[in-house]
Amino acid sequence: MIRTISIPYYTSSMDLHVEEKNLKTVITAKTEDYVPEKSPKELIEDALEHPIGTPKLSELAKGKNKVVLVTSDHTRAVPSRLTLPILLKEIRKGNPDADIIILIATGLHRETTEEEQRRMFGDDIVDHEKISVNHAFQNEEFAFVRELPSGAELWVNRLALGCDLLVTEGFIEPHFFAGFSGGRKSILPGIRGRETIFHNHAFSLDAAQLRSNPAIGNGVLKGNPLHEDMCEAAGLVKNLFIVNLVMNAQMQLAAILSGHYLTSWEAACRMVDRIYQVDVPEKADVIVASCGGFPKDISLYQGTKTIDNIESGLKPGGTLILIIEAREGGGPAEYFDWAKDLVAGTIERRLREHFTVAGYIFFLNCEQAQRYNILLYSSIAPEDVAPMGIKAFSDVNALLDAAQLEGKSIYVIPNGSTVIPHVKEASKHEA
Repeated sequence: MIRTISIPYYTSSMDLHVEEKNLKTVITAKTEDYVPEKSPKELIEDALEHPIGTPKLSELAKGKNKVVLVTSDHTRAVPSRLTLPILLKEIRKGNPDADIIILIATGLHRETTEEEQRRMFGDDIVDHEKISVNHAFQNEEFAFVRELPSGAELWVNRLALGCDLLVTEGFIEPHFFAGFSGGRKSILPGIRGRETIFHNHAFSLDAAQLRSNPAIGNGVLKGNPLHEDMCEAAGLVKNLFIVNLVMNAQMQLAAILSGHYLTSWEAACRMVDRIYQVDVPEKADVIVASCGGFPKDISLYQGTKTIDNIESGLKPGGTLILIIEAREGGGPAEYFDWAKDLVAGTIERRLREHFTVAGYIFFLNCEQAQRYNILLYSSIAPEDVAPMGIKAFSDVNALLDAAQLEGKSIYVIPNGSTVIPHVKEASKHEA
């Protein structure tokens, strides 16, 4: 008997046909059912009315003439069309004459285009508000503040450094090296310079051998050097107010908390941890997972988060079938360039001498391909991922033939970006 399962793919979906006898379960996130009683507008207004650890935003805005409102870029599904008008109104409630700049936190991502801004923010905000984009590779946009405990030089976007009040918004999910996204991550890497970001993210590598740092991972905060540096950088910002969004599986607003950069964010992290973990009886031979559609599947770089999420439910040497449209290929322009060093055997030396986030993500994907048989249903050209040990297919039937599913236990995860399978005996979170 064949079971048909709808899988998100880019902005639409595709049907996956699986033999019922092999299908262990379809794992849906608790976020599928996480529908609040209040409307998104009510959630936002309520969060601003009851901030955690700080006065209300409208009160903080009193007497603050220069205000910078940091928001996420095109790679994050933050509902800024809903949030930004309310945040702007709240700031102007405290100071009607405030000079407000919306600063898009790109980190090391490419610049967000005007078309993407209009999709994210709406025409009214693009046409009537001041908008700036963080350019991590343009040194003149940043000013040196101090050295962080890690030894990294802290270079800060001059707009943020020169403002009287800094407000950030972002959504929280488990993150493969920061522990969780959101909160302090809007500051570092969001609006920092290239060298600061590179130094911070270089902690992703183990200092002693070529492997990912065992001190980092999904949900890992204690002892995580990247997280600790991020907190230090955020703690240096005066008059920082953050807005933390929790999204459901449909990337709709499910909950929102605001206030202190650390305490309100930690409360949101605890909520995310509860709703992302899904108990499973054992690890599967095969996991079929979608990244959850656009923008989660915009590139292999972004899809890495899904791979990391579902690893805890897959047997060593098992097969991962990743449904990822990836119209931007690997993501950053340099991503696939690292294949030359991989083939030449020089990737360790290059990464240690010239660490880049794209290079590390490429290395991490290769590391994952050593642990599992990774097959992609994707627009990515097979020859681009072949050196990594990954196989890509544009034909579903050819992919399923290569996967050899007969007699194997299969988990299907339609939205791998919001699910972490939890086998109690082998939980990553208990490691």
